[in-house]
Amino acid sequence: MATIKTVLRKKKLSDGSYPVCLRITKNRKSKYFSTIFKAMPYEWNDNTGDFRKNAENYIQSNRLLLKLKSEAFKIYTNLEIENNNFSLDDFENCFRLEKNPIQNNVFNFWSEITDEMNTAGRTGNARVYKDVMHVVKLYHRSHHLTFKDITPAFLNKFEVFCRARGGTDGGIGIKMRGIRAIYNFAIQRNIAREEDYPFKDYKISKLKGKGLKKALSFPQVMEIIKMDLNEYPHLTQSRNYFAFSFYTRGMNFADMLGLEWKNVTEDRIFYTRSKTKGNFTIKILPPVREILDYYKERSLDTKYVFPILLSDNLTPAQIANRKHKTLQRYNKELKEIAQICNIDKPLTSYVARHSYANCLKQKGVATDVISESMGHQNLAITQAYLKELDNTVLDDASELLLAT
Repeated sequence: MATIKTVLRKKKLSDGSYPVCLRITKNRKSKYFSTIFKAMPYEWNDNTGDFRKNAENYIQSNRLLLKLKSEAFKIYTNLEIENNNFSLDDFENCFRLEKNPIQNNVFNFWSEITDEMNTAGRTGNARVYKDVMHVVKLYHRSHHLTFKDITPAFLNKFEVFCRARGGTDGGIGIKMRGIRAIYNFAIQRNIAREEDYPFKDYKISKLKGKGLKKALSFPQVMEIIKMDLNEYPHLTQSRNYFAFSFYTRGMNFADMLGLEWKNVTEDRIFYTRSKTKGNFTIKILPPVREILDYYKERSLDTKYVFPILLSDNLTPAQIANRKHKTLQRYNKELKEIAQICNIDKPLTSYVARHSYANCLKQKGVATDVISESMGHQNLAITQAYLKELDNTVLDDASELLLAT
Protein backbone atom coordinates (compact mmCIF):
# COMPACT_ATOMS: atom_id res chain seq x y z
CA MET A 1 0.00 0.00 0.00
CA ALA A 2 1.33 3.42 -0.90
CA THR A 3 1.18 6.54 1.23
CA ILE A 4 0.21 9.86 -0.29
CA LYS A 5 1.08 12.97 1.69
CA THR A 6 1.92 16.63 1.22
CA VAL A 7 5.21 17.46 2.92
CA LEU A 8 7.65 20.31 3.47
CA ARG A 9 10.93 19.34 1.79
CA LYS A 10 14.20 20.05 3.56
CA LYS A 11 15.81 22.06 0.75
CA LYS A 12 15.72 25.72 1.83
CA LEU A 13 14.79 28.31 -0.80
CA SER A 14 16.53 31.68 -1.21
CA ASP A 15 13.92 33.51 0.88
CA GLY A 16 14.31 31.09 3.81
CA SER A 17 11.10 29.13 3.11
CA TYR A 18 10.79 25.49 2.01
CA PRO A 19 8.91 23.98 -0.97
CA VAL A 20 5.66 22.08 -0.39
CA CYS A 21 5.58 18.83 -2.37
CA LEU A 22 3.26 15.87 -2.92
CA ARG A 23 5.09 12.70 -1.81
CA ILE A 24 4.11 9.24 -3.05
CA THR A 25 5.75 6.33 -1.21
CA LYS A 26 5.52 2.70 -2.29
CA ASN A 27 7.68 -0.23 -1.20
CA ARG A 28 9.86 2.18 0.81
CA LYS A 29 10.62 4.25 -2.28
CA SER A 30 9.36 7.82 -2.70
CA LYS A 31 8.70 10.25 -5.51
CA TYR A 32 8.11 13.97 -5.03
CA PHE A 33 5.90 16.23 -7.14
CA SER A 34 6.28 20.00 -6.94
CA THR A 35 3.38 22.28 -6.08
CA ILE A 36 3.08 26.05 -6.37
CA PHE A 37 3.39 26.40 -2.59
CA LYS A 38 6.19 27.16 -0.18
CA ALA A 39 6.11 27.76 3.58
CA MET A 40 8.11 28.56 6.66
CA PRO A 41 8.37 25.67 9.16
CA TYR A 42 6.16 27.48 11.67
CA GLU A 43 3.41 27.77 9.01
CA TRP A 44 3.34 24.02 8.31
CA ASN A 45 1.84 21.11 10.24
CA ASP A 46 3.98 18.01 9.60
CA ASN A 47 1.47 15.65 11.20
CA THR A 48 -1.51 16.65 9.05
CA GLY A 49 0.45 17.73 5.97
CA ASP A 50 -1.19 21.10 5.57
CA PHE A 51 -0.88 24.79 6.41
CA ARG A 52 -1.46 26.06 9.92
CA LYS A 53 -3.88 28.91 10.61
CA ASN A 54 -1.02 31.44 10.83
CA ALA A 55 -0.20 30.94 7.13
CA GLU A 56 -1.56 33.45 4.64
CA ASN A 57 -4.66 32.19 2.77
CA TYR A 58 -4.36 28.86 4.60
CA ILE A 59 -7.95 27.81 3.86
CA GLN A 60 -7.65 28.18 0.08
CA SER A 61 -4.17 26.63 0.08
CA ASN A 62 -5.30 23.59 2.07
CA ARG A 63 -8.27 23.11 -0.26
CA LEU A 64 -5.94 22.94 -3.24
CA LEU A 65 -3.58 20.54 -1.44
CA LEU A 66 -6.54 18.32 -0.59
CA LYS A 67 -7.59 18.38 -4.24
CA LEU A 68 -4.08 17.33 -5.34
CA LYS A 69 -4.04 14.46 -2.84
CA SER A 70 -7.50 13.32 -3.97
CA GLU A 71 -6.38 13.25 -7.62
CA ALA A 72 -3.24 11.33 -6.69
CA PHE A 73 -5.23 8.78 -4.65
CA LYS A 74 -7.70 8.28 -7.51
CA ILE A 75 -4.86 7.60 -9.96
CA TYR A 76 -3.16 5.24 -7.50
CA THR A 77 -6.40 3.29 -6.95
CA ASN A 78 -7.00 2.88 -10.69
CA LEU A 79 -3.44 1.66 -11.24
CA GLU A 80 -3.72 -0.83 -8.38
CA ILE A 81 -6.92 -2.26 -9.87
CA GLU A 82 -5.23 -2.72 -13.25
CA ASN A 83 -1.87 -3.99 -11.98
CA ASN A 84 -0.82 -4.31 -8.36
CA ASN A 85 2.85 -4.34 -9.37
CA PHE A 86 2.86 -0.92 -10.96
CA SER A 87 5.92 1.27 -10.36
CA LEU A 88 6.26 4.85 -9.19
CA ASP A 89 7.26 5.74 -12.75
CA ASP A 90 3.92 4.34 -13.93
CA PHE A 91 2.17 6.51 -11.36
CA GLU A 92 4.15 9.58 -12.47
CA ASN A 93 3.21 9.09 -16.12
CA CYS A 94 -0.48 8.81 -15.25
CA PHE A 95 -0.34 11.72 -12.84
CA ARG A 96 1.32 14.01 -15.40
CA LEU A 97 -1.18 12.97 -18.07
CA GLU A 98 -4.13 13.55 -15.74
CA LYS A 99 -2.86 16.97 -14.70
CA ASN A 100 -2.17 18.09 -18.26
CA PRO A 101 -3.84 15.94 -20.95
CA ILE A 102 -2.28 17.93 -23.81
CA GLN A 103 1.22 18.22 -22.44
CA ASN A 104 2.72 19.77 -25.53
CA ASN A 105 0.46 22.83 -25.41
CA VAL A 106 2.09 25.61 -23.41
CA PHE A 107 -1.12 27.61 -23.19
CA ASN A 108 -3.07 24.71 -21.65
CA PHE A 109 -0.39 24.26 -19.00
CA TRP A 110 -0.20 28.03 -18.50
CA SER A 111 -3.95 28.20 -17.84
CA GLU A 112 -3.63 25.29 -15.41
CA ILE A 113 -0.96 27.13 -13.38
CA THR A 114 -3.06 30.31 -13.40
CA ASP A 115 -6.09 28.38 -12.12
CA GLU A 116 -4.00 26.83 -9.34
CA MET A 117 -2.82 30.28 -8.27
CA ASN A 118 -6.37 31.62 -8.19
CA THR A 119 -7.46 28.63 -6.11
CA ALA A 120 -4.58 29.26 -3.72
CA GLY A 121 -5.58 32.91 -3.32
CA ARG A 122 -2.54 34.21 -5.22
CA THR A 123 -4.76 36.31 -7.45
CA GLY A 124 -2.18 39.04 -8.07
CA ASN A 125 0.30 36.56 -9.57
CA ALA A 126 -2.51 34.88 -11.50
CA ARG A 127 -3.49 38.23 -13.06
CA VAL A 128 0.10 38.91 -14.16
CA TYR A 129 0.49 35.39 -15.64
CA LYS A 130 -2.80 35.73 -17.52
CA ASP A 131 -1.81 39.13 -18.95
CA VAL A 132 1.56 37.79 -20.13
CA MET A 133 -0.08 34.77 -21.77
CA HIS A 134 -2.43 37.13 -23.65
CA VAL A 135 0.52 39.04 -25.15
CA VAL A 136 2.34 35.80 -26.09
CA LYS A 137 -0.82 34.64 -27.88
CA LEU A 138 -0.99 37.93 -29.77
CA TYR A 139 2.60 37.44 -30.91
CA HIS A 140 2.33 33.72 -31.74
CA ARG A 141 -1.03 34.07 -33.55
CA SER A 142 -1.97 30.51 -32.64
CA HIS A 143 -3.55 28.74 -29.69
CA HIS A 144 -1.00 25.93 -29.89
CA LEU A 145 2.59 26.39 -28.71
CA THR A 146 5.03 23.72 -27.51
CA PHE A 147 7.81 24.22 -25.00
CA LYS A 148 10.29 23.21 -27.71
CA ASP A 149 9.00 26.16 -29.76
CA ILE A 150 10.17 28.57 -27.04
CA THR A 151 13.76 28.98 -28.17
CA PRO A 152 16.20 31.90 -27.71
CA ALA A 153 15.22 33.00 -31.23
CA PHE A 154 11.51 32.91 -30.24
CA LEU A 155 12.25 35.06 -27.18
CA ASN A 156 14.34 37.58 -29.15
CA LYS A 157 11.56 37.97 -31.73
CA PHE A 158 8.98 38.29 -28.96
CA GLU A 159 11.11 41.07 -27.44
CA VAL A 160 11.12 42.90 -30.80
CA PHE A 161 7.35 42.46 -31.00
CA CYS A 162 6.89 43.98 -27.52
CA ARG A 163 9.16 46.95 -28.34
CA ALA A 164 7.17 47.61 -31.52
CA ARG A 165 4.07 47.89 -29.30
CA GLY A 166 5.80 50.50 -27.12
CA GLY A 167 7.18 48.11 -24.49
CA THR A 168 9.97 49.27 -22.17
CA ASP A 169 12.79 47.21 -20.70
CA GLY A 170 10.92 46.95 -17.40
CA GLY A 171 7.65 45.83 -18.98
CA ILE A 172 9.35 43.36 -21.30
CA GLY A 173 11.35 42.01 -18.35
CA ILE A 174 8.11 41.26 -16.47
CA LYS A 175 6.79 39.32 -19.48
CA MET A 176 10.02 37.37 -19.90
CA ARG A 177 10.08 36.45 -16.22
CA GLY A 178 6.50 35.23 -16.58
CA ILE A 179 7.47 32.97 -19.50
CA ARG A 180 10.52 31.75 -17.56
CA ALA A 181 8.41 30.93 -14.49
CA ILE A 182 5.97 28.85 -16.58
CA TYR A 183 8.89 27.01 -18.19
CA ASN A 184 10.39 26.30 -14.76
CA PHE A 185 7.05 24.92 -13.54
CA ALA A 186 6.92 22.68 -16.61
CA ILE A 187 10.42 21.34 -15.94
CA GLN A 188 9.56 20.66 -12.29
CA ARG A 189 6.54 18.64 -13.40
CA ASN A 190 8.44 16.74 -16.12
CA ILE A 191 6.41 18.35 -18.89
CA ALA A 192 9.37 20.22 -20.44
CA ARG A 193 12.99 19.10 -20.70
CA GLU A 194 15.77 20.98 -18.94
CA GLU A 195 18.08 20.55 -21.95
CA ASP A 196 15.62 22.64 -24.02
CA TYR A 197 15.62 25.50 -21.47
CA PRO A 198 15.97 28.70 -23.57
CA PHE A 199 16.96 31.04 -20.73
CA LYS A 200 20.48 29.61 -20.62
CA ASP A 201 21.14 31.65 -23.76
CA TYR A 202 18.51 34.39 -23.54
CA LYS A 203 19.45 36.52 -20.53
CA ILE A 204 16.65 38.49 -18.90
CA SER A 205 19.28 40.39 -16.89
CA LYS A 206 20.01 42.54 -19.96
CA LEU A 207 16.61 44.16 -19.42
CA LYS A 208 17.39 45.29 -15.87
CA GLY A 209 18.56 48.64 -14.64
CA LYS A 210 18.13 50.67 -17.80
CA GLY A 211 15.14 52.61 -16.49
CA LEU A 212 16.20 54.81 -13.58
CA LYS A 213 14.10 54.88 -10.45
CA LYS A 214 12.28 58.16 -10.01
CA ALA A 215 12.56 60.09 -6.77
CA LEU A 216 11.59 63.56 -5.60
CA SER A 217 13.74 66.01 -3.71
CA PHE A 218 12.65 67.05 -0.23
CA PRO A 219 11.25 70.43 -1.42
CA GLN A 220 9.17 68.62 -4.06
CA VAL A 221 7.78 66.22 -1.47
CA MET A 222 6.87 69.21 0.72
CA GLU A 223 5.01 70.79 -2.21
CA ILE A 224 2.77 67.73 -2.33
CA ILE A 225 2.28 67.44 1.43
CA LYS A 226 1.45 71.14 1.84
CA MET A 227 -0.83 71.47 -1.19
CA ASP A 228 -4.17 73.18 -0.56
CA LEU A 229 -6.72 70.38 -0.45
CA ASN A 230 -9.57 72.86 -0.01
CA GLU A 231 -8.98 73.78 -3.63
CA TYR A 232 -8.61 70.15 -4.75
CA PRO A 233 -10.79 68.05 -2.39
CA HIS A 234 -11.02 65.14 -4.84
CA LEU A 235 -7.26 64.57 -4.39
CA THR A 236 -7.40 64.21 -0.61
CA GLN A 237 -7.13 60.41 -0.53
CA SER A 238 -4.22 60.24 -2.96
CA ARG A 239 -2.32 63.05 -1.21
CA ASN A 240 -2.85 61.30 2.13
CA TYR A 241 -1.68 57.93 0.79
CA PHE A 242 1.48 59.50 -0.66
CA ALA A 243 2.30 61.43 2.54
CA PHE A 244 1.60 58.40 4.73
CA SER A 245 3.90 56.21 2.62
CA PHE A 246 6.68 58.81 2.69
CA TYR A 247 6.57 59.25 6.47
CA THR A 248 6.34 55.49 7.19
CA ARG A 249 9.66 54.60 5.55
CA GLY A 250 8.12 54.04 2.13
CA MET A 251 5.32 51.66 3.11
CA ASN A 252 3.99 50.31 -0.17
CA PHE A 253 0.38 50.38 -1.31
CA ALA A 254 -0.29 46.68 -0.68
CA ASP A 255 0.71 47.04 2.97
CA MET A 256 -1.28 50.25 3.40
CA LEU A 257 -4.31 48.50 1.91
CA GLY A 258 -4.12 45.73 4.54
CA LEU A 259 -3.11 47.91 7.49
CA GLU A 260 -5.48 47.32 10.41
CA TRP A 261 -6.27 49.51 13.41
CA LYS A 262 -4.94 46.79 15.70
CA ASN A 263 -1.49 47.44 14.17
CA VAL A 264 -1.61 51.05 15.40
CA THR A 265 -0.74 51.99 19.00
CA GLU A 266 -0.40 55.40 20.62
CA ASP A 267 3.03 56.07 19.13
CA ARG A 268 3.90 53.09 16.89
CA ILE A 269 2.76 51.19 13.83
CA PHE A 270 3.55 47.46 13.69
CA TYR A 271 3.21 45.54 10.44
CA THR A 272 4.74 42.77 8.33
CA ARG A 273 5.75 43.77 4.82
CA SER A 274 3.88 41.56 2.34
CA LYS A 275 6.74 41.48 -0.18
CA THR A 276 9.60 40.41 2.10
CA LYS A 277 7.74 39.24 5.25
CA GLY A 278 10.00 41.56 7.28
CA ASN A 279 8.56 42.96 10.52
CA PHE A 280 8.51 46.75 10.96
CA THR A 281 8.04 48.98 13.99
CA ILE A 282 7.53 52.58 12.89
CA LYS A 283 7.32 55.68 15.05
CA ILE A 284 4.20 57.73 14.35
CA LEU A 285 5.38 61.17 13.27
CA PRO A 286 3.00 64.18 13.54
CA PRO A 287 1.98 64.10 9.83
CA VAL A 288 1.18 60.39 10.16
CA ARG A 289 -0.84 61.00 13.35
CA GLU A 290 -2.81 63.69 11.53
CA ILE A 291 -3.67 61.26 8.71
CA LEU A 292 -4.59 58.49 11.16
CA ASP A 293 -6.88 60.87 13.07
CA TYR A 294 -8.49 61.92 9.79
CA TYR A 295 -9.43 58.32 8.95
CA LYS A 296 -10.39 57.46 12.50
CA GLU A 297 -13.02 60.19 12.40
CA ARG A 298 -14.29 58.89 9.06
CA SER A 299 -14.05 55.18 9.84
CA LEU A 300 -16.20 52.85 7.72
CA ASP A 301 -16.56 50.52 10.71
CA THR A 302 -14.09 48.01 9.30
CA LYS A 303 -10.84 46.72 10.76
CA TYR A 304 -8.82 48.57 8.11
CA VAL A 305 -7.23 52.00 8.53
CA PHE A 306 -7.78 53.20 4.97
CA PRO A 307 -11.10 53.16 3.06
CA ILE A 308 -9.78 50.85 0.35
CA LEU A 309 -11.16 47.48 1.45
CA LEU A 310 -14.76 48.25 2.27
CA SER A 311 -15.56 45.02 4.12
CA ASP A 312 -13.76 42.71 6.55
CA ASN A 313 -14.81 39.54 4.74
CA LEU A 314 -13.62 39.97 1.17
CA THR A 315 -12.27 36.97 -0.74
CA PRO A 316 -8.69 37.04 -2.12
CA ALA A 317 -10.10 37.67 -5.61
CA GLN A 318 -12.21 40.59 -4.35
CA ILE A 319 -9.21 42.05 -2.51
CA ALA A 320 -7.04 41.79 -5.63
CA ASN A 321 -9.72 43.42 -7.77
CA ARG A 322 -10.18 46.24 -5.28
CA LYS A 323 -6.43 46.79 -5.06
CA HIS A 324 -6.11 46.92 -8.84
CA LYS A 325 -8.90 49.47 -9.30
CA THR A 326 -7.86 51.70 -6.39
CA LEU A 327 -4.18 51.69 -7.38
CA GLN A 328 -5.11 52.69 -10.92
CA ARG A 329 -7.07 55.66 -9.62
CA TYR A 330 -4.32 56.55 -7.13
CA ASN A 331 -1.64 56.65 -9.83
CA LYS A 332 -3.90 58.67 -12.12
CA GLU A 333 -4.53 61.26 -9.41
CA LEU A 334 -0.81 61.41 -8.55
CA LYS A 335 -0.14 62.59 -12.09
CA GLU A 336 -2.67 65.37 -11.53
CA ILE A 337 -0.99 66.25 -8.23
CA ALA A 338 2.39 66.43 -9.98
CA GLN A 339 0.97 68.86 -12.53
CA ILE A 340 -0.55 71.08 -9.82
CA CYS A 341 2.74 71.13 -7.88
CA ASN A 342 4.81 71.82 -11.03
CA ILE A 343 6.72 68.55 -10.69
CA ASP A 344 7.95 67.38 -14.08
CA LYS A 345 8.76 63.81 -12.99
CA PRO A 346 6.42 60.83 -13.46
CA LEU A 347 4.64 60.41 -10.13
CA THR A 348 3.46 56.92 -9.08
CA SER A 349 2.73 55.20 -5.79
CA TYR A 350 6.26 53.80 -5.58
CA VAL A 351 7.86 57.23 -5.92
CA ALA A 352 7.02 57.87 -2.25
CA ARG A 353 9.31 54.98 -1.25
CA HIS A 354 12.07 56.09 -3.61
CA SER A 355 11.74 59.67 -2.37
CA TYR A 356 12.00 58.59 1.26
CA ALA A 357 15.37 56.95 0.53
CA ASN A 358 16.51 59.84 -1.64
CA CYS A 359 15.66 62.52 0.95
CA LEU A 360 17.52 60.66 3.69
CA LYS A 361 20.49 60.39 1.35
CA GLN A 362 20.34 64.13 0.58
CA LYS A 363 20.27 64.92 4.30
CA GLY A 364 23.44 62.90 4.87
CA VAL A 365 21.95 59.84 6.60
CA ALA A 366 24.32 56.86 6.50
CA THR A 367 23.54 54.15 3.94
CA ASP A 368 23.39 51.41 6.57
CA VAL A 369 20.71 53.35 8.46
CA ILE A 370 18.69 53.83 5.25
CA SER A 371 19.09 50.12 4.53
CA GLU A 372 17.76 49.03 7.91
CA SER A 373 14.89 51.52 7.83
CA MET A 374 13.69 50.19 4.46
CA GLY A 375 14.06 46.53 5.42
CA HIS A 376 16.62 45.66 2.76
CA GLN A 377 18.23 42.26 3.32
CA ASN A 378 21.76 43.58 2.89
CA LEU A 379 23.67 46.80 2.32
CA ALA A 380 24.43 45.99 -1.32
CA ILE A 381 20.72 46.22 -2.18
CA THR A 382 20.53 49.71 -0.67
CA GLN A 383 23.72 50.83 -2.39
CA ALA A 384 22.35 49.73 -5.76
CA TYR A 385 18.99 51.28 -4.89
CA LEU A 386 20.46 54.68 -4.00
CA LYS A 387 22.77 54.66 -7.00
CA GLU A 388 19.73 54.88 -9.29
CA LEU A 389 18.06 57.76 -7.46
CA ASP A 390 18.36 61.53 -7.68
CA ASN A 391 21.89 62.84 -8.35
CA THR A 392 21.43 66.14 -6.49
CA VAL A 393 24.13 65.30 -3.93
CA LEU A 394 26.62 64.48 -6.69
CA ASP A 395 25.64 67.59 -8.62
CA ASP A 396 26.23 69.77 -5.55
CA ALA A 397 29.60 68.13 -5.00
CA SER A 398 30.63 68.81 -8.57
CA GLU A 399 29.70 72.47 -8.26
CA LEU A 400 32.29 72.84 -5.52
CA LEU A 401 34.80 72.92 -8.36
CA LEU A 402 33.38 76.29 -9.38
CA ALA A 403 34.29 77.93 -6.07
CA THR A 404 36.90 80.67 -6.38
